[in-house]
Amino acid sequence: MNENLYYYHSPQEREAQTIDVDICIYGGNAAGVIAAVQAARDGHSVAVVEPGGHLGGLTAGGLSATDIGNKDAIGGLSRELYRAFGKHYGVEEEWHFEPSVAEETLKAWVAQNGIPVYFRHFLDTVALDGKKIVSITTESGLTVQARIFIDCSYEGDLMAKSGVSYHVGRESNDVYGETLNGVQHRDAHQFQHPVDPYVVPGDPSSGLLPGIDPVGPIPNGTGDHRVQAYNFRLCLTKRPDNLIPWEKPGGYDPRDYELLARYYAIDHSEVYGMYDAIRGDKVDKNNHGAVSTDFIGGNWLYPDAGYAARETIFQAHVRWQKGLFWFLATDERVPAEARKWVNSWGLAKDEFVETGGWPHQLYIREARRMVSDYVSTDADCRHLRRPDDSVGLAAYNMDSHNCRRFAIDGRVRNEGDVQVAPTGPYPISYRSIVPRATECANLLVPVCMAASHIAYGSIRMEPVFIILGQSAAVAASVALADGVDAVQSISYARLRSRLEQAGQVLDWPAAK
Repeated sequence: MNENLYYYHSPQEREAQTIDVDICIYGGNAAGVIAAVQAARDGHSVAVVEPGGHLGGLTAGGLSATDIGNKDAIGGLSRELYRAFGKHYGVEEEWHFEPSVAEETLKAWVAQNGIPVYFRHFLDTVALDGKKIVSITTESGLTVQARIFIDCSYEGDLMAKSGVSYHVGRESNDVYGETLNGVQHRDAHQFQHPVDPYVVPGDPSSGLLPGIDPVGPIPNGTGDHRVQAYNFRLCLTKRPDNLIPWEKPGGYDPRDYELLARYYAIDHSEVYGMYDAIRGDKVDKNNHGAVSTDFIGGNWLYPDAGYAARETIFQAHVRWQKGLFWFLATDERVPAEARKWVNSWGLAKDEFVETGGWPHQLYIREARRMVSDYVSTDADCRHLRRPDDSVGLAAYNMDSHNCRRFAIDGRVRNEGDVQVAPTGPYPISYRSIVPRATECANLLVPVCMAASHIAYGSIRMEPVFIILGQSAAVAASVALADGVDAVQSISYARLRSRLEQAGQVLDWPAAK
């Protein structure tokens, strides 16, 4: 297989073009597609500008074993989409689908609604008139003029270039009066046995193994710049007629996996975890255990990085994860039983065909997060406060993957993993998906919304992003229909009525 079959940053040269629409959506992930569908159904002209070459983001990019939380909290077009997946398989709804089915379904919805999508366009500049976005221009020369803009990107690039406040990293617990934010030393996805962190075991002067942060332990609750780990959600199969065997990546260095070799010399049981069954005799392979598909520490610079730097980070994640499976499949330090198990799997040949079975979407679990008039925190997740302007519900665990590795007392530890259930589904405030009125008047941000690191860990699930994408589009429609000058000033009563008509679930009675 050729290396670098897919590039994060690969704009296409073409003639300059200017279009004018009612609503411009930046980001063609599932949230962006559903926002566009809603806007089109409401009779508005709409355009989707997508940096990549595919629709659907993670929903069509390998995250096929859907993180749900509570199905009863999912309504509107989000629920309709999972029912469309189900229709493909002859069932009422399907939450464990093939990536190709997700992408084809979303492409069909776009086509049915006559929505133009502009692929391979990376945002370059934003033209502002006071606090309003007038137009955006991409590196490839596309200018989109619109009355309202919706940033559905995982990175929040349009939000950032529009001058909207945001945060990257973990807030300290005292910023919002939380208990689960900042540095967290816990036991999940942790080294369950002592593993020496030094290049020469027992010799600190030899230096630390790759991937170990030289900064030692930090007190719980301390804020920092670190971001929870990213990975690719791989679509694997055991079917010989549809299996691509593991291949050695360019730049492979077995020393990158020395930590795993030492751990598996003690216990290799974690190699068998998180092969979640989906349709088509396939699985969605996710991170599991102390050393796995998460490239811990490899993404800290990603949220604010330029496109060239993101390209480097993207390819480093490809190299890490491909190298991980090559190591597991071939290195004699891996127990034979584990090697046999790994070699029984391979990339599914009929998924991500143009990239050799490799997903085109990196799992950006968290990047920029907006700071607005209402920031969702763990108080929302715990039902310690309840906003009065709900635009949808979230329900998943407050879930952060590990953010770093460090050495202490001659052993290595992971840090940052949190998995704490909320107190039932909880509402998300409209104010958390719009900037402060003093910053931008015609922008909605349903993906990189205003939430603390730990609350975002609960909210950041694809069904919820889709819910919020639809709600953002309905809000835009209300603003346009009512001639409201700023999205912050629309009537919530009007918005709520429209959302209820669209089938959104906005409240969760305490009795449920």
